[in-house]
Amino acid sequence: MAKNEKILVIKHGALGDILQGFDAFASLRAHFADAHIAVLTTPAFAGLLSASGWFDEVLIDRRKPVWHLVSGYRTLSYLRAGWTHIIDMQCSRRTAHYARFAPASARWFGTAASASDRLPDFTGVNNADRMLITAKLAGAPPKSAALDWMMSSAMPEQAVHLAPHSYAVLFAGCSLAKPQKRWPAEKFSQIARFATESGITAVLAGTNDDRSANDDVKRHFPNVLDLTAKTDLMSLARLLASARFVIGNDTGPVFMAATCGVPTLMVMGEDTNPEMSAPVGAQADYLRHIPLSDLSPDKVITRLCEMASIDINTK
Repeated sequence: MAKNEKILVIKHGALGDILQGFDAFASLRAHFADAHIAVLTTPAFAGLLSASGWFDEVLIDRRKPVWHLVSGYRTLSYLRAGWTHIIDMQCSRRTAHYARFAPASARWFGTAASASDRLPDFTGVNNADRMLITAKLAGAPPKSAALDWMMSSAMPEQAVHLAPHSYAVLFAGCSLAKPQKRWPAEKFSQIARFATESGITAVLAGTNDDRSANDDVKRHFPNVLDLTAKTDLMSLARLLASARFVIGNDTGPVFMAATCGVPTLMVMGEDTNPEMSAPVGAQADYLRHIPLSDLSPDKVITRLCEMASIDINTK
């Protein structure tokens, strides 16, 4: 493609959405090989996207009001930086407002009323496919993302002794704003017990926001390796890549495990629409039950045994 093309991709987050955008980002980079491609994102994901190699520039949007003296005006200046294409993969009310400040010469791919290239109705379309379609509409044929760069980090210090496929990672927490998305900690503890009795080390992971949920799991079954708040995104990817299996709620790290190609099972209830938000990966699956709290650990264990080739009859 022409070297004078300048492309801005807008993707604020959250983590699961960022990860599901990997194939779309890789597609844009492969097709617009000579273009300058930037991404406008939030601080939490700047390091991850910078390390990916898909972007020549990572711009930070602190999502302040546009009248904010520093951050708001800086974001507006980013939008006016001579882009030939602005590809809105966030498609929020905020980014629709941003479209009003983009130069008329830029092609805007998004759902904003003023967009030059309006996106179709994506109702019922998985988020990963939605972003791939958006990239294709911008001219980039679909391409699978290479993830070697994400696996280059060291294992968390507390997990360096774990042999590949000798452990399972459990994510018992999720967004603090949506506690109803959590499968009960007591049931996660039964998965931890099952893993341990199968000769697989049970590992609890997540951020400080997940500490309470993980502590609840440990109260029911303390024989786990607790890595709560002991990983960053890159070391977490390295940990997940060698896991026997990963299980968790509808939360970002579960999407990361799916992206890594690990046997990954998401448990979800009525607050998650699997048509749009199921994890995507070669070995990813989900179990949806309403209410989520009534989902049986036995049903989860049976599915995990199928996915991770565990003989349930040998324990």
